[in-house]
Amino acid sequence: MKKLNDSINDLRGSVAAFWSARTEQERRFLAVGGAVVGLALVYGLLIDPALSGRERLRKDLPQLRQDAAELQALATQAAQFDAQPPVQVAPVTRDALAATLAAQGLKPQNLAVTGDYVKTDFKDVPFAAVVTWLDAARRDSRLAVVEATFTALDGTDNASAGQVDAVLTLRQASGSR
Repeated sequence: MKKLNDSINDLRGSVAAFWSARTEQERRFLAVGGAVVGLALVYGLLIDPALSGRERLRKDLPQLRQDAAELQALATQAAQFDAQPPVQVAPVTRDALAATLAAQGLKPQNLAVTGDYVKTDFKDVPFAAVVTWLDAARRDSRLAVVEATFTALDGTDNASAGQVDAVLTLRQASGSR
C-alpha cells in the first residue's frame, strides 16, 4: 500500500512539474484538447452505443412483435390440436388392401388380414412398386412394417432387373398421432 501511495505521489509530482513548465497558452491548448478527447471518449463509449442500440431496436421491434404474435398463435393452435382426440383410422380390410395393391399393379400370392396384422407375399414384382405401396399404406392406413424379407431375383436380363420376391408382415397402429 505504501508503494502505491508513493507511486501516486511521484506521478502527481511529475504532472505538476510538467504543468508548471508550460506557458499559459500551452495550458489552455492542453486543457481544451483534453476536454475534447474526454468528450469524444464519453460519446464513443456511452452515448453512441445507447443511441445506435435504441435506433436498431426501433427498427427491429415491429418484426419482433410480429414474430411473437405468430409464435403465440402457433402455441394456441398446438394446444388445440393436443386437446383433440386422436384421429381414428378405419380398421384394415382384405378388400381395401387388395384394391390398393391393384392400384400399384401388385398381385400378392397370399394376403391374410388378422386383427391389426397383415401378412402378404409377392413373387416376381417390381421393388419400387412394393416400396411405393408400403409408403401409401403407412400414410393412409397407418400400417407399419413389422417384418420384411426381400429376395432380389437374378438380374441377368433387363426384364428381371429390379424384380424381387417379398414376404411382409405389417401391423396397423391404433389411433395414435
